[in-house]
Amino acid sequence: MTTHNEIQNLQSAFPLANGVRMPWLGLGVFKVPEGAEAGNAVKEAIRQGYRSIDTAAIYDNETSVGVGIREALAETGLAREALFVTSKAWNADLGYEETLAAYETSLRKLGLDYLDLYLIHWPVAGKYKDAWRALERLYADGRVRAIGVSNFHVHHLDDLLQTATVVPMVDQVELHPRLQQPELRAYAAERGIRIEAWSPLMQGGLLDDPTLTAIAGRHGKSVAQVILRWDLEIGVATIPKSTRAQRIAENADVFGFSLTKEDHRLIAAMDLGRRVGPDPDNFDF
Repeated sequence: MTTHNEIQNLQSAFPLANGVRMPWLGLGVFKVPEGAEAGNAVKEAIRQGYRSIDTAAIYDNETSVGVGIREALAETGLAREALFVTSKAWNADLGYEETLAAYETSLRKLGLDYLDLYLIHWPVAGKYKDAWRALERLYADGRVRAIGVSNFHVHHLDDLLQTATVVPMVDQVELHPRLQQPELRAYAAERGIRIEAWSPLMQGGLLDDPTLTAIAGRHGKSVAQVILRWDLEIGVATIPKSTRAQRIAENADVFGFSLTKEDHRLIAAMDLGRRVGPDPDNFDF
């Protein structure tokens, strides 16, 4: 369990295995279309104090995310180094040369000189080891501050670690109260791999859950705030998606309270291994 002192505000961060500090909470932009909506969401989040922004090549909004970043930096006076920007290599671009080229494409679209974190988006069989060699090359050359994977099960990580020279620093996976991934979390903790949750609110599917509603009522918080606080307290970074200023602010308001042991017990009992996204073992790559 992380403590209240470790996660006090939106600038609170934790060290990855190489010492690079990654914010606990960030903004995700999955399914936010290219254009003003994506750029404005990023700009609003940074204005409100967010420092972590997560996108991916397949989201097809890296250009707008980059515009939002540049406008926010100009408006706030923040340095680029204050932000933690993540993108991901898509399945069609996995392979040594292909992934190196994909990284350059993402940088060009974002208008950045480097990324803070670059991930392999899905564990495509026969491709992710060559893609990982490319990420290791980018990391060794100082082109990216940290590297990791997304949607990797324990067996994918086991396989990758047979040949990897750098252990992935992050595994970004679907994780929420109905899919808590205890085996993966324990495996990752033993190897210094940090877990980051995508779809932490189960794409809105948990917002009316009676157990979470009751917990939220006791704390005077929303269900979304309870879930995001739970993520942080179990040691999981999280990137809720929103494009509305009010919701972006609500998602960030999770630092002034703590869940009780009974809250954690009740949430732990909710785990059904239920996904809203694809299973990495049964994904049509």
